[in-house]
Amino acid sequence: MKLDNYIYKKAALGIGLALTIAITPSCKKSFLDVPQQGQQQSAVFWKTADDAFKGVNAIYGNLRSWENTAFPAIAIENMGSDDADKGSTASDASFFLQFDQFTIDPDQGNISGFWSGQYRNINYTNQVLDNVPAIKMDESLKARYLAEAKFVRALSYFRLVRAFGAVPLRTTVPTDVSQYKIPRSSVAEVYAQIEKDLNEAAAVLPATYGSADVGRATKGAALTLHAKVAMYLKKWSDVLSYTNTVMGLGYSLLPNYEQVFRLANENSSESIFEIQCALVPGNADVSNSQYSQVQGVRGITGGGWGFNVPSADLAASYETGDPRRDATIIFRGETTPEGDKIPEIGDNPMYNQKSYVPFALFVPNYNEGAQQNVRIFRYSDVLLMNAEAANELGNTSQALSSLEQVRFRARQGNTSILPKVTTTDKTALRLAIWKERRSELAMENDRYFDVIRQGRGTEVFGPKGWKAGRNEVWPVPQTEIDISGGLITQNPGY
Repeated sequence: MKLDNYIYKKAALGIGLALTIAITPSCKKSFLDVPQQGQQQSAVFWKTADDAFKGVNAIYGNLRSWENTAFPAIAIENMGSDDADKGSTASDASFFLQFDQFTIDPDQGNISGFWSGQYRNINYTNQVLDNVPAIKMDESLKARYLAEAKFVRALSYFRLVRAFGAVPLRTTVPTDVSQYKIPRSSVAEVYAQIEKDLNEAAAVLPATYGSADVGRATKGAALTLHAKVAMYLKKWSDVLSYTNTVMGLGYSLLPNYEQVFRLANENSSESIFEIQCALVPGNADVSNSQYSQVQGVRGITGGGWGFNVPSADLAASYETGDPRRDATIIFRGETTPEGDKIPEIGDNPMYNQKSYVPFALFVPNYNEGAQQNVRIFRYSDVLLMNAEAANELGNTSQALSSLEQVRFRARQGNTSILPKVTTTDKTALRLAIWKERRSELAMENDRYFDVIRQGRGTEVFGPKGWKAGRNEVWPVPQTEIDISGGLITQNPGY
């Protein structure tokens, strides 16, 4: 199976104009199975329902790109947190230390890589939103395609706004050179567009799909992202409302936490949205995800490059006996539940188990772990957002109930560990929920932004070099400032 990944030629990655659709292979599940083709000019594209199908599928294909899931995403979304260290060998990719120690400057390539990756997503979605409405096709399917595009656009703008703050807001594809250069929109304007897209997407997207379309954006995905957006905006009534709705859509926690991240349980009852990846036999070029590869155990055939490793601080943060510690961290010298023996010696004492694929599944000449989906939203996150919102609104009983569902699964029947949280003190319960978020969602690219939204950046990240008034956001890429002729401005302190 394969997805044709439509790559739009553009002038600048952040603000580019799509003129040509070049179709190159990329991997995917059955709903993205489309035939290999040559290049297709935009003047003859966007005419048929099949064009709409291919254009929407291209959006999903791009989500697993290097910029979205590998070094740029890791650098921006996890490396600044106290959960992660650089990993690998000391001399390899030392730029990660600039993120880890908050010494980064606007010229660093992964800053522009992440920015470009998100705007490429947005460019793909804008292509669909600009062109599909005029296509004569089934109107309900058309509406769903547009809703899928709006969800991904909202996701990309959310990743941008929490990383950089104010960013250029582009909701259509430029039609001439004069439209290339636009200034940054305010944070409030970006969030307003995100919420508009999510309201419109959730009103149309189905709660579930048939087997051929598993992996597409759902109503639950749109509502979950909206709940997270509302959490960052401290709109607690909205967080509670959206999460209550998602909790009624049929999701459930898998009994075994470690198994949530294994191949057999991709798109499980706990999964709300995953970036779909696959290893396509006989076609290494389309098996192009490097999410697992860059984080895999270093020095082992079938492992990987060994970056983005769990920190000693994370390992020490778990409650005694919490099974999530061993399910999140591969320790040097252990044998994994899947039977892989990790050497006693090596470059790093720990690796990310959530990105792990058993070594026996490695196929020579393919990326290690190319078949591993990337979990973006899980049901446990919904429960913890629900608990946090309920506590902020004074509904202690609901907060405790939602929190307990997460802890109940984590303890896996062992009542001697992870006792029920019973405090009714609002501040104490808030701290308990925040601690639970770290234990449950470690290495899933939430911790860094969680701590900042909680107002604890100096307290938690200060020892690493984090400074208030500067490091709440990353620097805007200098390349984007230069291309805009100074219309795009830099964040304070950089």
